[in-house]
Amino acid sequence: MKFLTFLLLIATVNLSAGIKQLDLNSALQMLEKNNIEVKISKYDEAMKAYDMAAAKAKNYGTLDLTVTALRSNDPGNVFGFKMQSRDATFADFGFADFMGAIGQGAQASGGDFGAFSQGLATQGGSILAIKPKDLNYPLARNHFISKLSYKLPLYTGGMLTNYKKITQKLYEMSKLDTQKVLSAKKFELKKAFYDVELVNNYIFNLTDIENNIRKLEKIIKEMQREGYAVETDYLEVDSKLAEVQAMVDEATLNKELALQFISFLINKKVDSITPPLSYPTIPTVTKDIVENRSLDIAKAKLGLNITKHAIEVEKAKFKPTVGAFAEYGNANDKIFKYSKKGFYTVGVQAKWNLFNGGADKASLEKAKVNYLKTSAQVILAKKGMWLKASKLKSQIRSLSGRVRSYEKQYKFAKRVYTTYKAKYREGIVSITDLLIKQSKEIEVLLKLLKIKNEKNTKILELQKLING
Repeated sequence: MKFLTFLLLIATVNLSAGIKQLDLNSALQMLEKNNIEVKISKYDEAMKAYDMAAAKAKNYGTLDLTVTALRSNDPGNVFGFKMQSRDATFADFGFADFMGAIGQGAQASGGDFGAFSQGLATQGGSILAIKPKDLNYPLARNHFISKLSYKLPLYTGGMLTNYKKITQKLYEMSKLDTQKVLSAKKFELKKAFYDVELVNNYIFNLTDIENNIRKLEKIIKEMQREGYAVETDYLEVDSKLAEVQAMVDEATLNKELALQFISFLINKKVDSITPPLSYPTIPTVTKDIVENRSLDIAKAKLGLNITKHAIEVEKAKFKPTVGAFAEYGNANDKIFKYSKKGFYTVGVQAKWNLFNGGADKASLEKAKVNYLKTSAQVILAKKGMWLKASKLKSQIRSLSGRVRSYEKQYKFAKRVYTTYKAKYREGIVSITDLLIKQSKEIEVLLKLLKIKNEKNTKILELQKLING
């Protein structure tokens, strides 16, 4: 029992264990395979592919099998059933009553044809007035019809062709949407990795500051024993130590949140990562690169292509449509009783709308205006993406200069703190002056890391803009 409990404990630990020392390249590969939002976008992409297949299928027409079961004693229906089944006889026309009346007339004439003809001339009206029972009061009849019908569009004025092209472009656009989602998730993943690296850097520097404070506490203790420091100096430093420790704890929590976000993006638990060895590189960006690689511009161009085909769809409404029709059927009074008495119908239909109040003309003009609008949107997308790229490049240059400035300020702040620590030991400055310099060091460190984070973000945004 104890051994079983031990095995269950080991299994639980293994199940809860996450990926350790995950590098960025591996994470990007996992993202593409496992990210839920990317999967959802791929499902949308698959549905568009089926829309494209459905549009293509309309060119091949439709084949339908129809089975109808009927029962009726309506004279018209019963007579029609028998006609369609090719089972109609003269008796169904009421000839039994007619022949009976003729027979009676022949019998009454005694074989004299002249008398028979004279009697037929005088009594013909009454004979024709007979309401035949077999025709007017037929027995109820079952009727089972099986029909195989095929309809094929022969000419649609280009409507089906352009519908097929539109669905093809919509499918291509859905693939671009998937790439956009993937690009956005890659941006978030890369940013999270670089954020962790900055947090590690922050924690490392804070830990160094924490160690310096602890050393300062020892110095104060020594100076207290020699009478050069007071208890409030120690308390002030201890308060500063608690502040730095709180900052380290907060940074550690932020790091854990970043790891959880990475886990969410790749849909796998991550315990630790291997931060990138260097900062993200600034990509080469020109107008041609932006125009050829921007997903937004690619979508705008596809949209323009779609509106072009939409104009052709509207033009098709002014042209005739031609379709072919073929049908084969079999009818009988018993289900599944098929015979060689089937029937067929074939035909061709042409339809041409000549007037509908100008609605088609309005739709065509609307499609043309939409094409012009989309053309302007393509131009706007090109100019807008290049403007955005230029702005990002300028911001990156500015942030690079600020990073260099704050790196020098941070180096200077650390040097000043070291100098003031030596002066404090000599009794030249107070502990308050020393801690102010240390606060300045922390302040500059925070600003430096914030600017580095902004610079990383802008570089990643520039990479994302050109689908890098």
